[in-house]
Amino acid sequence: MQRLYDFLRRHPTGVDAFWALVLFGISAAAGTAGQERGGTDSTAVLASVAALLCLVIALRRRMPEKMLLLAAAVGLAQLVLDVSVVAADFALLVIVYTVAATGVRWASWIALAMSLSAAALAQARWPQHGASVAGAVVLVIFQTVPFALAWVLGDSIRTRRAYFAQLEERNARLEKEREAQAKVAVAAERARIARELHDVVAHNVSVMVVQADGAAYVLDAAPDQAKKALETISSTGRQALAEMRRLLGVLRTGEHQEGGEYVPQPDVEQIEDLVEQCRGSGLPVDFKIEGTPRQLPSGVELTAYRIVQEALTNTRKHGGPNAGASVRLVYFDDGLGLLVEDDGKGAPHELYEEGGADGQGHGLIGMRERVGMVGGTLDAGPRPGGGFRISALLPLKPAH
Repeated sequence: MQRLYDFLRRHPTGVDAFWALVLFGISAAAGTAGQERGGTDSTAVLASVAALLCLVIALRRRMPEKMLLLAAAVGLAQLVLDVSVVAADFALLVIVYTVAATGVRWASWIALAMSLSAAALAQARWPQHGASVAGAVVLVIFQTVPFALAWVLGDSIRTRRAYFAQLEERNARLEKEREAQAKVAVAAERARIARELHDVVAHNVSVMVVQADGAAYVLDAAPDQAKKALETISSTGRQALAEMRRLLGVLRTGEHQEGGEYVPQPDVEQIEDLVEQCRGSGLPVDFKIEGTPRQLPSGVELTAYRIVQEALTNTRKHGGPNAGASVRLVYFDDGLGLLVEDDGKGAPHELYEEGGADGQGHGLIGMRERVGMVGGTLDAGPRPGGGFRISALLPLKPAH
């Protein structure tokens, strides 16, 4: 049964043609019976009317507007030529429903006008002898109701189809919006991971390079200092690997939830350890905290740590051999202030923007992105007396 149903749905015109032939056969049989009872209508005329009306049935879905006009023309010809009603006149009812359901709007209104006037015109052309006016009115109403119901049913089907089409369009639009939002989220996450990797690699690798150069320089003259430098390289490398494992872990579903495998996100308290690490690598850093330290949002703490880390990394890369730096953390009532300065020879501002002479890092661009994510402000540029200065204000609540 399902195959038959699918076949019929794929060939609607064939189904309509079948019913048109059935209706033509019924009309022909009825016309022959009428002739035997002494009917006055010509057989050829009746056959022509029936054939045209059956054609309306056969092609109603392919060209509903044209078939409506053909049906109207045949109906008017019946009135003018005084051709009595035949069984094929059922096509008028069918075409009214079809046009109301699938035809253009102007054709639907014409079909409604035909529905409301057909019975009255037929009663005027072929009045019932001996019937009262009230009886004629009742008969007209009775004959009009099926046509009106056919139009209402077709128009309801049109409205329902339009509603479902609107729902499908809305669902498709929402699906596209979800895909776009997912792509934006993926891009944002990739940018975040890229910033984290840059901060980890740029800082720790620069420390390791400085220590390795120092160890190579004093290897023969001061083996103890070379050994200390190598120990610093080892601890820095382990720290970098731990942070990279954490970052790569969040890319694997569920692995970051396994307790103890990955180190937590850096916070403000670890800035002091960062400063000590820089001092151990040969960069003098003056570190001070002003105000009352307190717990801050994790996003603010991570941003503060990464800004200091990036600033000290830039000082070590661009400040020169005798550069020194200072770090100030100021706790305000509504935020956290950062001030990182160095007195080195500096480098062109563009290198700080790019994160290095190779132009492959993030530098100040990454800082601004981080600060913008927490609703803060960043000011960076060369100092009047030489060196570089980075100032940031991180609010406790993101800006709306």
